[in-house]
Amino acid sequence: MHREIWSNCLKVIKDNVPSISFRTWFEPIVPLKLEKNILTIQVPSPFFYEYLEEKYIEIISKTLRKELGYDAKLEYSVVMDHNSAIKSKPLTVKLPAHNQRELRNRPVSVPLNADEKTIKNPFIIPGLKKLDIDPRLNPENSFANFIEGECNRLARSAGIAVANNPGGTAFNPLLVYGDSGLGKTHLAQAIGIEVKEKFPDKTVLYVNANKFQTQFVESIRNNNKNDFLHFYQMIDVLIIDDVHEFAGKEKTQDTFFHIFNHLHQSGKQLILTSDKPPVELQGMEQRLLSRFKWGLSADLQIPDFETRIAILKQKIYKDGIEMQDEVIEYISTHITDSIRELEGALISLLAQSTLNKKEITLDLAKEMIDKLIKNTKREVSIDYIQKVVCSYYDIGIEMLQSRTRKREIVQARQVAMYFSKNLTKSSLATIGAQIGGKDHATVLHACKTVNNLMDTDKHFKSQIEDIEKKLKF
Repeated sequence: MHREIWSNCLKVIKDNVPSISFRTWFEPIVPLKLEKNILTIQVPSPFFYEYLEEKYIEIISKTLRKELGYDAKLEYSVVMDHNSAIKSKPLTVKLPAHNQRELRNRPVSVPLNADEKTIKNPFIIPGLKKLDIDPRLNPENSFANFIEGECNRLARSAGIAVANNPGGTAFNPLLVYGDSGLGKTHLAQAIGIEVKEKFPDKTVLYVNANKFQTQFVESIRNNNKNDFLHFYQMIDVLIIDDVHEFAGKEKTQDTFFHIFNHLHQSGKQLILTSDKPPVELQGMEQRLLSRFKWGLSADLQIPDFETRIAILKQKIYKDGIEMQDEVIEYISTHITDSIRELEGALISLLAQSTLNKKEITLDLAKEMIDKLIKNTKREVSIDYIQKVVCSYYDIGIEMLQSRTRKREIVQARQVAMYFSKNLTKSSLATIGAQIGGKDHATVLHACKTVNNLMDTDKHFKSQIEDIEKKLKF
């Protein structure tokens, strides 16, 4: 009886959906039973369940009610792969009726032994067992090599918590954001390395968003999209680097949305990095952005002077090099915006010393740093902007950073935010955090206020032009 009912439904559905969609999403469905007007169907994966619910629930409900009446209900039996272990997860099954959906919660889960089917690994080529997946982690990017400072303390602490209990904290997903060169990739990989050390049986995978996108396109071209989905649904700790690269790529976002849902619902851990917080990401679907906000978004800020000193000293110690403190301090003073630039300057200095057989002195450091700065279009730092603005208005930086609402301090703070937005690539959240611990909305308001004053106050406009000249040397 249940087979006949489902067969009648398929006849109608086949006439109302494209043939390729019918073959992909309906032919694999197996009707299992019919009890009290409740039809149970078996689908190959949780992704199938999610996709049917999102795309085809209307046509399924109409055909099913045509066969069974308006009290018809639908249940799913989902084939789940949990490394040969049976794990049943409740699924809410629903059918729309008069713009309302009836909820049922009677889960049926059927295990799929991982050995029964070979799933393609997009990183290697055919055939793998779950534990064969290369996590693609650089062993140098460990917590031991990640210097802690005020600029990264929250993100690092959250990362350690996740590494100690992947999928079991409130930090899921953990989204680490900040400008290029501040250590996002290092921190994300450090979590993966720590997980592998503490939980060797867990499958960890690091992948850049561009690589994910390329694999997805290839899977469509080769007609093995399901293998691509199943592969990523096997991962216990998935690290996606530069997730902002998904912007504007609707099909990739849709696929990642389903992978995200499956992993999150299965208690797996997601770690994401981005150059901006979710609230500032453009070209991303709202349903995806809302999921990014489920866990914790932690920013990495530009390292302060003490942290830059510590980073250089660790690098020097690790390489077995001797260097005077005044040289280290000089590099740390003049290279401020990026850890990557900081380490690059050190490498350049070592190269100059080795190739020219010169001792590493302060004079050599000055010569090398001056050339590096002249040859690089280096953006002005937020720290430098604050110093120039404070000097111009003759106030202390501590006053600018304070919570005082004195008119002259507030205006100086707004000017610093205005120039930080226009002359740096820092996010609004990063600017606000570094200038008085404000949020992105305060920075936006400050920029609008400065623009309005420039239009109505010639004296104020003249001040802005004077400061701009000082900032641009």
